[in-house]
Amino acid sequence: MKVARFVLDTNIILYFLGGRLADPFPVGDYAISVISELELLAYPGLVSSEEQRIRDFLADVPITDLTQSVKHHAVNLRKRFGLKLPDAIVAATTLAQEATLLTNDQRLLALSDVSTQALRVK
Repeated sequence: MKVARFVLDTNIILYFLGGRLADPFPVGDYAISVISELELLAYPGLVSSEEQRIRDFLADVPITDLTQSVKHHAVNLRKRFGLKLPDAIVAATTLAQEATLLTNDQRLLALSDVSTQALRVK
């Protein structure tokens, strides 16, 4: 039996770390895009305790760098759907990983080429 794979979008990670998810993460393996890593660490107004919590989280989740496959998918998604480059890279990471993107971003949820799933927020 194949274990489900998921890529976590930045908004889902922020909801999780803030205790705002009403649903638990589905069972499976997780990864994040290097873009989410950068967005989390550069989040405006981050205090040192929050940054440490983010770093602890990042230490436990595989981070996918910009591989040739991710770059190829990102270019195609940006051209086809007019996505902002960071969103295109996160969605492309999902395609390259043959995974499902966990996100609450309505634009990403509407992508026909990417498997997506929303999680309820409190």
